[in-house]
Amino acid sequence: MEVREVKEVREGGIPKVRQYALRLTFRTFHTFRTSSISCTLLRMPSYAAFLGHQPHLSLAELTALLPDCTVTDSSFPQIVVFQTMRELDQEFLKTLGGTMVIARSVLENTQSVTLEDVPQILLSALGSGRGKATFSLRTVGLTPKSVRMLYRRCKDRLKDAGRPSRYVGNEKKPALPLLLHQHDMLTGKRGCELVILILGKEEERTLWIGRTVAAQDVVAYTHRDVEKPVRDTTVGLLPPKLAQMLMNFGLFLVRSQRGELPTKRSKPLPLTVYDPFCGTGVIPMECLVRGWNVLASDLSQKAVNGCTKNIEWIRKELKILKKDVASTVWKQDAGKPFDLKKTPPDVIVTETSLGPSLIARPTQKDVSKLKAESEKLQASFLENAAKTLPSVPIVCAWPAWRQKGGWVHLENIWKTVEKLKYRPMLPPHTDPLGPRHFSLLYQRSDQFVGREIVLLMPPKTTSKEA
Repeated sequence: MEVREVKEVREGGIPKVRQYALRLTFRTFHTFRTSSISCTLLRMPSYAAFLGHQPHLSLAELTALLPDCTVTDSSFPQIVVFQTMRELDQEFLKTLGGTMVIARSVLENTQSVTLEDVPQILLSALGSGRGKATFSLRTVGLTPKSVRMLYRRCKDRLKDAGRPSRYVGNEKKPALPLLLHQHDMLTGKRGCELVILILGKEEERTLWIGRTVAAQDVVAYTHRDVEKPVRDTTVGLLPPKLAQMLMNFGLFLVRSQRGELPTKRSKPLPLTVYDPFCGTGVIPMECLVRGWNVLASDLSQKAVNGCTKNIEWIRKELKILKKDVASTVWKQDAGKPFDLKKTPPDVIVTETSLGPSLIARPTQKDVSKLKAESEKLQASFLENAAKTLPSVPIVCAWPAWRQKGGWVHLENIWKTVEKLKYRPMLPPHTDPLGPRHFSLLYQRSDQFVGREIVLLMPPKTTSKEA
């Protein structure tokens, strides 16, 4: 790949932004054809995903759902550029818990493009519509001054083409996902957002330009999380986004077990999910939203009642009919035999008990006690699952405790995993928590209890398993 720095900027151009005219010669990437100003799709489309506050989990979720995902750039911690044959859109993003925004490249192969071409690219992306256009620029690697100059030049170009325009966002921060939805900038009917990334090291800069095709629906998440009728703050509150991620890891295990691969426009697999530590029903609710049948149980009758009310509420809110998506909730000790022969689940997805909610860092004595109790609970659950649901994969979250010297994790439970011949797995290109922990850690800086996410494949029983 040849990169040449543009040393001279014509009058009115973008000053001192360290522009680069990029001659992209590697065959599988997009480059813009400045002669025709056209947007052509590649056989293998290129996408950029803006990941959430747990980027390692977000990337694991993406690779779990996209087996052909090939990462082409990860210059920034919370942005990944990748290729996949799967067509990604808003419906796909709705199933993800860890990705904020997805953009698709609008460029072609083996031609040159600079920041000077962005206004014309924007005009082309807006199409032949009439009336006032709304647009936004989501940039990484450009200074605020450069962004301000760039969007002003975009407005001038649109004005010259007879399109009055409005810019959403500012030079310091791009438009929030909420605004992209409010201004209908994802469908292209009223506007669009361009994503501009300066990728690579100083000597090997590349310019990636795409159009935002999907953005997280914050309103929908808030509605499901905050407005549900039952919330229990005495225990750890499972975020709906994390529940979605656990579900997607479950889908990954089921597909791996069956040897199935998603097609380019495959419909969601109609799974039946069992959550034996359902609490107030975050995972069951998200399963119903996804169109997955759900089985849910808990040792606490209070939790069972809360889960039932929340399921009834989400059905009413989103018009999810029982004849279309089934759900069953009952009281059950997760350490006692599961009687699910008539309705066997495809996968267990659960957040096991995290113990009491902590408002301060626990002492070493407290952690030792909590750890011993949790080790016993997790072992009892896994032994029961291995005996009564021996062919069912498991995705579970175990507690971890923040201490001054780092995180304290369960240790003995891994001996139980080995004894029961469960096989820990992770999605492709995912780094495990550590050599003795083939798992992932979800943690927030303001919390003292984290979640160790574990994916367990049952012992091999068929030739179809991966």
